[in-house]
Amino acid sequence: MKRITLTALALALTLGLASLHAATVTVTGAENKSQLSPLERKIRAELITLPFYGVFDYLEFDLQGGKVILKGEVSRPTLQSSAVQVVERIPGVTQVVDQVQVLPLSPFDNGIRRRLMRAIYGDNVLNRYAAGANPWIRLIVRDGKITLEGYVDRNADKNIAFIRANGVTGAFSVTNNLKVKHG
Repeated sequence: MKRITLTALALALTLGLASLHAATVTVTGAENKSQLSPLERKIRAELITLPFYGVFDYLEFDLQGGKVILKGEVSRPTLQSSAVQVVERIPGVTQVVDQVQVLPLSPFDNGIRRRLMRAIYGDNVLNRYAAGANPWIRLIVRDGKITLEGYVDRNADKNIAFIRANGVTGAFSVTNNLKVKHG
C-alpha cells in the first residue's frame, strides 16, 4: 500500500508540477508584498499568471520609474518572450530591459530536474510547499548545477531542501538561495 502511495505521489508531481504557475516573482528591494507599489503588483500579477511558468523557472524584476528590468532563468524561450510582451503592455511601463536567461535544452539537466522535483516535493516536510497552483520552491538546473530559489517558512525547511538537493544523483553543485519568509 505504501509503495502505491509513493508511486502515485511521484506521478502526480511529475505530471502536475511541471506545468504549474509560480508564486515566486521577486521584486528587487521589496521584502514583502505590502511594500509593493500598484505598478509592481500589476507586473508581478502578470508574470505569475504566464502560461507555462513552472516550477523549473524563476523570474524577478526591478522597477526604476517606468523602466522594468526582467531577470531570472526560464526553461523555455517562449516564456522569456511572453514575459517581455506582457510587461510591455502594462500601463505605466515605458521600457523593458530583458535580462532573462533561457536554460539550455539538455536531457542530462532534465533528468536532474525530475530527480530534484521528487527529492524536494516528495519529502514529507517540504511537500506542503507544492500545495496549490503556486509552488514556493523553484528548481533551477543549468549544466548539472542546481539553484534553489523562492521562499520557505522556516530555516529548518531551507536546510532540508538543501540536503535533499545535495542528494540528487548527477548534480555537480547546489546553491541555496531560498529565503525564510516568516522569521
